[in-house]
Amino acid sequence: MKAVHFGAGNIGRGFVGLLLHQAGYEVVFADVADALIDQLAAADSYNVHEVGENPIVRTVDNFRALNSGTQEAALVREIATADIVTTAVGPHILKFVAPAITKGIAARAAGLAPLQVMACENAINATDILRAEVAALWDDAAGSLDDAAVFANTAVDRIVPNQAPGQGLDVTVETFYEWVIDRTAFGDAAPVIPGATFVDELSPYIERKLFTVNTGHASAAYFGFEAGLEKISEAMADQDVAEDVRAVLEETKQLLVAKHGFNNDEQEAYVQKILVRFSNPHLPDTVNRVGRAPMRKLSRHERFIGPAAELAERGIVPEALLGAIAAALRFTDPADAEATELAQILAASSAADATAKITGLAPEHPLFAAVSTLVEERQAEGAKAPA
Repeated sequence: MKAVHFGAGNIGRGFVGLLLHQAGYEVVFADVADALIDQLAAADSYNVHEVGENPIVRTVDNFRALNSGTQEAALVREIATADIVTTAVGPHILKFVAPAITKGIAARAAGLAPLQVMACENAINATDILRAEVAALWDDAAGSLDDAAVFANTAVDRIVPNQAPGQGLDVTVETFYEWVIDRTAFGDAAPVIPGATFVDELSPYIERKLFTVNTGHASAAYFGFEAGLEKISEAMADQDVAEDVRAVLEETKQLLVAKHGFNNDEQEAYVQKILVRFSNPHLPDTVNRVGRAPMRKLSRHERFIGPAAELAERGIVPEALLGAIAAALRFTDPADAEATELAQILAASSAADATAKITGLAPEHPLFAAVSTLVEERQAEGAKAPA
């Protein structure tokens, strides 16, 4: 069995690639990072260091590596004979990997089982995004895309922090992980991946992860940044920050239980598990790394505005989430392009225009006025700051 995985970074090697290896697949890593691909091509194995409860070191071998920028023909041949294609490249990069995937699907020999494609990204229904890109490129002369490939949405969860210098290809990750896959896309031919969980209805699990793990993690980053703390574990060790994060997750729990019918006690146990994960002192994750890309994190259907908007639509004022949104608006990092963009919008726009640009909320939405007030307050703070 063979899997082609786009994205040979820390998540690709330390999560998706690891689980595919453990499931018995030969993994072909594809990436545009020349030095990384050269390292992988020259290596026989690398280690994944799982830290936290029951730490363990796992060795990954039986892999190859291709440069997707300079070795497209070889990559297309690998996809044409693969069983699975996965990605961990970021949702905005899916459009760039779609051409090779499209060509690989079209080049598959008659009689091969449909290629199983899964985008393992921090985005809702990321595989649908990838399928749309492939479909836009697909030539109907090659036959039916639906007959040639199966596209299954997934929800993925594993904290993979910035790595310590000198680790080479080795990756440090937390012991916890979750890879939830929509079973219904495969019919009776679902892949066998022992580390994955297959479900018939994926959307509740996608939102549970997004509105608990991602919302909580980013909240810890932004509240921690405001408190002048460097690491996420340090932020969670601060009583005020921890209480603020817990309040945010109490609100998202309320929404998830009401919307998806999760058992309240089970969701509370999930929240508690997440809080323990954030507090893991073995993960050297920083508030700046987790807080980067605030424009995406503050967008309409993401981890803050998404649940806050739904609570507001239900007549509930999401006080804790609004506090996290206010903290996100105060996040600064000269090295982060989105933090710079956020500052520019706040400086150059009215409160109402900035709210619309940043959050995508319509002025008539019940959350708009509250967020606009936060934006106005942040703009006033910026105006008072020394030049």
